[in-house]
Amino acid sequence: MEAVFMFFCTLLVWLMTPGIALFYGGMVRSKNVLSTAMYSFSSMALISILWVIVGYSLAFAPGNAFIGSFDWTFLHGVGFDANATYSDAIPHILFMMFQMTFAILTVAIISGAFAERMNFAAYLIFIILWSLLVYAPVAHWVWGDGGWLRELGALDFAGGNVVHISSGVTGLVLAIIIGRRKEAENSSPHNLPLALIGGILVWFGWYGFNVGSALTIDNVAMAAFVNTNTAAAAGMIGWVAVEWMVNKKPTMLGTISGAIAGLVSITPGAGFVTVGSSLLIGFIGGAICFWGVFWLKGKVKYDDALDAFGLHGIGGIWGGLATGLFATTKINELGADGLFYGNPGLLLKQAIAIGSTVLFVAVVTTVIIYVIKIFIPIRVNEEQEFKGLDLTLHGEKAYHD
Repeated sequence: MEAVFMFFCTLLVWLMTPGIALFYGGMVRSKNVLSTAMYSFSSMALISILWVIVGYSLAFAPGNAFIGSFDWTFLHGVGFDANATYSDAIPHILFMMFQMTFAILTVAIISGAFAERMNFAAYLIFIILWSLLVYAPVAHWVWGDGGWLRELGALDFAGGNVVHISSGVTGLVLAIIIGRRKEAENSSPHNLPLALIGGILVWFGWYGFNVGSALTIDNVAMAAFVNTNTAAAAGMIGWVAVEWMVNKKPTMLGTISGAIAGLVSITPGAGFVTVGSSLLIGFIGGAICFWGVFWLKGKVKYDDALDAFGLHGIGGIWGGLATGLFATTKINELGADGLFYGNPGLLLKQAIAIGSTVLFVAVVTTVIIYVIKIFIPIRVNEEQEFKGLDLTLHGEKAYHD
């Protein structure tokens, strides 16, 4: 039963990356829709291969407190038998595949920050290096055998640190280093129905993302299921309520963005908090992500094109801190009580986990991109940007007159 459940959850999380391709693709200008989708689909190819060769081993094989080992390179020793360190109920190789979908999705999320202007060849090199030097270590810290944040007792149920904070902070760093688009002020989504379809697929896949992280069907999985849906709905309400007050109109893009903000916010604590807490986490997540997208980005003047940091970075940070506030062993006895249940120590651990992740990701990402910049341009030239990346980099157009 558990194996069938996890097989289905793995497929759901796999679907999130094509969903991101459509969501992001609909939000860029028509001349860049295919190039934007290519960022996501290329991650499915490269990270899938990298993961089975060495990525999974570095993230999850026994190693030290900061990184795994090469023991499971090319999936040596990873077979049908369960690995009790992670789950005694599902095949080890199925756990590997489930985690692979997370690694792929994380890279796809990053691409929203620099859409419409990053050189595709530089992107391919970047995601290989980033997955090995950033994603694998952070995943090991949080979930790996002997990882220091796991041993510290910090909680991250389904990837607040590993997926959302790491991708959001990386996106912010790249957006700043690569620079603003030439026509950033005049850019607007070219196909909102396409973005809506993509957003729906992302939401649908998120049930596998969060519920599957329980690795079995039990009371924790069902709590994560209810909390995921509740936070998404509350996130929509939180975002649209603020948007309606500030901009005087509720928008469809704001509605689906609010749902994603709520989903990001609940991800770290999905299997640790009550349904009432998930409602608050989602609502506040929607409101603060709106603030990040419409106030912070405008104030600081960075061009996070599709709001990778505004949704995933800010939402992930809030969700991690909220877990330190609202977690309770009444929901998950393997978790911990948070501040509102008498344990301020958990909030401190969450803050340490978030701060260390932000610092590590920002520094290593900066080093990677500047090293790549020595050998290859990381940004397209002005003519390519003006004509659109679909035609100039990929030789095709999404729409023909």
